[in-house]
Amino acid sequence: MSDDFYQQLPSLSDFTSITDPDNFTPLPDEWYLVVTDVVSSTQAIAAGRYKEVNMLGAASIVALLNLAAPLDLPFIFGGDGATLAIPPTLVVPARSVLAALRSLAQRSYQLELRAGIVPIEMVNRHAQPVTVARIEVDEHYSQAAFSGGLAYVENILKDPVAGAGFLVTEISTPEAADLRGLECRWQDLVSRHGEIINLIVIPIAKEAPTRTSTLRAFFALIETIYGSDQNYHPVSIEQLQTTASPRALMIESRLRARPGLMARLDYLLRIWSMNLLVGLYKQYQVLTGHPPWWNAYRALAFRTTDYRKFDGALRMVIASTPAQRMQLETYLDAQYQHGELVYGLHVTDRAILTCLVFERMGHQVHLVDGADGGYALASHALKQRLSGSGP
Repeated sequence: MSDDFYQQLPSLSDFTSITDPDNFTPLPDEWYLVVTDVVSSTQAIAAGRYKEVNMLGAASIVALLNLAAPLDLPFIFGGDGATLAIPPTLVVPARSVLAALRSLAQRSYQLELRAGIVPIEMVNRHAQPVTVARIEVDEHYSQAAFSGGLAYVENILKDPVAGAGFLVTEISTPEAADLRGLECRWQDLVSRHGEIINLIVIPIAKEAPTRTSTLRAFFALIETIYGSDQNYHPVSIEQLQTTASPRALMIESRLRARPGLMARLDYLLRIWSMNLLVGLYKQYQVLTGHPPWWNAYRALAFRTTDYRKFDGALRMVIASTPAQRMQLETYLDAQYQHGELVYGLHVTDRAILTCLVFERMGHQVHLVDGADGGYALASHALKQRLSGSGP
């Protein structure tokens, strides 16, 4: 199977097509899954460090995409980590990159990044085959959707004994990780409806047709409560404004700058100046009537957000009113009690963006999460329900 397996997949034009198992293709047996997550992310988030946690999850994506370029790889962002599939030709260099990221996480944020590389062939033998689909969100961004044995892989890697043979434990020079394109320069996005919901939903029936029916019923419920996806999208073009906060920009600087205080300050000054120039340019456009480049860029950023995705679990970031959220929770609780699904939900008042910008007016993706640890805390609530301990 060729390295460009994923790029050759037919593109789906409608996100709700993930409800049809026939739209998914098995990953080749000779490929591998890379899974990363921040160890003790719940404690880091409780200490207010959710943006650093998000940056490390995004860093593992951008570093491996830069390694693979121009080859495209399927990936999914989980808030405190990421999952990617890679061909066998990338396993050795990917291991070096992941070792470098582990060193960077410790040096820049004093956080531990767990990273593992697991053969697809082994996952297929011990769990549901891992399948993938390709969704064309925009001409500049194709999103991957996964189904199958990803939960099995996560459990293996978190087991000190079973996961030992798959974890990347060595260290490497941080410079081995190419983080070009990784940015965190937008202001937080306050919900225009009052709340931002991070939601994770997993159909729990063993039979594929029943899982499909559960997902389709859920999408119908979302449409009933919220209407079109534009009504609950957590981002609006008008809200997209660059931040001038040195404290916010320092999160990127600490990860991407060379070691040393002066190098970090130099990097910080450069990106702060860029954001200042963007603000001045916006005023220039208004005064002179020039074509609104800034508006075009914000529109592109809006179109390439990943506010909903699927990896066996449906993950969504939703702008909601409190009344709509209560209606949604009533439905989810009823379906949970009936044994149709399990879910985790976290509520905050704003969304945050971590960005992978490979071309300023081209290939990019803007990773959306709720502030205060959205996906990670929703996942914690989901695991409590799976274990029968609440909430």
